[in-house]
Parts: sequence; C-alpha cells; structure tokens
Amino acid sequence: MRLPEEGDMAADSPHLIGWSGEAVDESVMAVIDPDTAIIEVALSGPWDRSLSWRARTVLDKCLAEHPTGLIVDLHRLDDRQAVSAPLWLTLCAQGAAMQPPIAIEVCLPAAVPLARRLRRLGARDWLVMYGSVQQARTALAHRRPLIDRMHLALPPDPGAAVLARSLVSDACRGWDLPHLLQRGRLVASELVVNAAEHAGTDIEMIVSPRGEGAGAGLHLAVYDGDPGLPRVRDPVPGPLGPSLTDRGLGLRIVDAAASAWGALPARGGKLVWAILRDRPEVPS
Repeated sequence: MRLPEEGDMAADSPHLIGWSGEAVDESVMAVIDPDTAIIEVALSGPWDRSLSWRARTVLDKCLAEHPTGLIVDLHRLDDRQAVSAPLWLTLCAQGAAMQPPIAIEVCLPAAVPLARRLRRLGARDWLVMYGSVQQARTALAHRRPLIDRMHLALPPDPGAAVLARSLVSDACRGWDLPHLLQRGRLVASELVVNAAEHAGTDIEMIVSPRGEGAGAGLHLAVYDGDPGLPRVRDPVPGPLGPSLTDRGLGLRIVDAAASAWGALPARGGKLVWAILRDRPEVPS
C-alpha cells in the first residue's frame, strides 16, 4: 500500500480507510471482499484512548459503505479490563438499525475477559460471537441476505465509462430510481475513468440498491487491481482555470455528486464506492 504524498487529501476525505497521518496504521485494518460486499476489520494492540478513537473512526467509515456484512476480528486486541464492550454493542445496534440491516459478527476467544463481559451483558442474544474468522465467514455466507446486484467486467480503457453509464441507466430504470440516473451516470463515469487511468488493470463494476421507499439509494462500487488508495488533490489553476484532466479532480466531482463515497483495501486491489440518495429540496 502506498504512503500518501505531500498535498494528498486522503486524511481529509470522508470515508477513505488506510491512512493515519503520514503512515499506514496497522492497529485497525479493514479489507472488503468485492464479490460478497463483506468487510473484515482486525484490531491489534492494547485498548487505550488512541486505539478506541481509531477503531470508532474506521468502523463508522465501514458502516457508511453499507456493506452486506461486517466481521470484526478481536483476536489480537489486548483488552484485559473489557472496557471496549460498549463499542461492540453499539456497533451491532447501528448495523441492525440500517436499511437493509448489516449483519455484524465479532470474533474473539471465548475465555477472554471481553467475551465473558459481553455474555454477562446479554450480548449473545443479538451480538453474534465466533471463535474464528473462518467460522464467521461461513456463517455469514449462509445468512447473508440476497440483494439485487448488477455486475459488469470492464477493460482498463477510459472508453469503458460508456458501458458503465449504460449499466447505471439500466439499474435506475429497473429499480425505479429515475431521480438518481444523471448523478449516477456521472459518478460511475468518473470512478471507471479514474480506475482505467491510474490502476491500468481489469475493472469490475457492481451496482446495487440500498434501502426502500423514499430513502432508497444507489450503491456503486468499482474494483481494480491496484492496491493504492485514491488520492484527492487540490486542482492546479491555469490560465483558463483548473483543468478537468488534473489527477484527482474527478474524485472531487464524485464528492460533490454522491451522498457518501470512499475507498477500501480489497484482496488483490481496492474498491472505490459511492452511495447516491435523493437530496431534499431547499426551500426558496
């Protein structure tokens, strides 16, 4: 994973996971499986105020991506006083309240103080705990709700954006989201062009609905084989203003058009995502 360079805005972008200041932070690592849209988060080190802040920050960003499932691996967490228990209870409540709900599973040894405290608090009734990550993966694969998904394999060519826009049009018509069509086409185009130009690998695009009724949204995910997270740069002014070809400027367009967006490390590359929802009208 690359380190950020001077002028990068990764730390200021709302849902970019992977950076802490100017170094890669390995105490809270997150990775997403683009095929299942399941995020795995692993914590390591002693539980203190600093780790608590980092964990909450990364988990909030994971929830913002609205994955189908979230596996939290606490095997390398040193929490002998079990003071982190309220965070895991709150996390599960947040996931259950989202539409559609996010299945959240916590992995830790049954004999550690944290597991014992969670059981005493009655968490076993609604917080699912497993002894290993593999057990959690297997269980989540069986209980993961099936969601509508449109999938498209694309070449590393900026011209692939035409196919991406067409896929979004089909999705918006099929899921009755015509009000998101134009913004969705714009965001899809920017994400695919960015992947084609900067990653240079085969691209996969996945489109799926999020929620129902008035709050329904459109989730766009673009996977490529470059593990380097995207970097948003300040536009370079010129005689005619900032150039639309400036590296990173396309992500500013995504930021302006999407309700939320971000990036996650993925096995063999990365996944850049965006969620679009209806924007309330501003009274005149």
